[in-house]
Amino acid sequence: MNRPALDIARLRSTLAESPERAFFTEIDLVESTGSTNADLVARAADSHTDHLVLLAEAQERGRGRHERTWVSPPRAQIAMSLLVRARGIDPAVLGWLPLLTGVAVVDAVRAATGVKAILKWPNDILVDGRKLAGILAEIAAAGSDPAVVVGIGLNVSLTEAELPVPHATSLVLSGNPDPDRTALAAAILREFARRFTAWEATGWDIADLSADYRDRCSTIGAKVRAELPGGEVLTGIATGVDEHGRLLIGDRAVAAGDVTHLRAEY
Repeated sequence: MNRPALDIARLRSTLAESPERAFFTEIDLVESTGSTNADLVARAADSHTDHLVLLAEAQERGRGRHERTWVSPPRAQIAMSLLVRARGIDPAVLGWLPLLTGVAVVDAVRAATGVKAILKWPNDILVDGRKLAGILAEIAAAGSDPAVVVGIGLNVSLTEAELPVPHATSLVLSGNPDPDRTALAAAILREFARRFTAWEATGWDIADLSADYRDRCSTIGAKVRAELPGGEVLTGIATGVDEHGRLLIGDRAVAAGDVTHLRAEY
């Protein structure tokens, strides 16, 4: 299968010509690394670093939630991380940053590829009940202006035989035979920048963000099963997302755990 390299020059020029051109201070591409998230977490110790992007054609130790590995053949996915500082944010709403990223990725995938992606709480991107992309956010530096690294792993050209798990999918398997990874990466970065800038401008108010998230989240209204830390299992209807970004199952707020849609394959 032909898997072209990301065109970092075109990516940079595309973003330079967009309304979000001033947002990113540095956009780098490496052929291979252990983890783009780990690389940017290490750089966050420098308090002057902000709005950095690192992409890798292959990751040797890519990670998802709960320390699950995320593997892919070289050039078959988009693997990238963003380092941002949420200056003056209320820690109570910082959990909305990965949810914002999920909304940005869904909207970028829809616009750039035509694939009808949706969200599964908290920030998995699904197509027809199968996982297309995952997001992992890590606080790299705490304080009044916390630095957060947000990692995105999106399957682009993986075949059925290359999928890491049976319930995964890729853009090629979802009906887009020739995805342009460079254009898609640019779309994701533009949408993230637009949404992050708008959120910061409101003083980190979540009203608009939470409305957009609920509009794209297939978990809300579904019957779900949540496996919670400590071994507890909770089953019920997901009724919404609270002000901290936690999933509401009945009258219980769930902050972490594996949530399964009981009316879907995934």
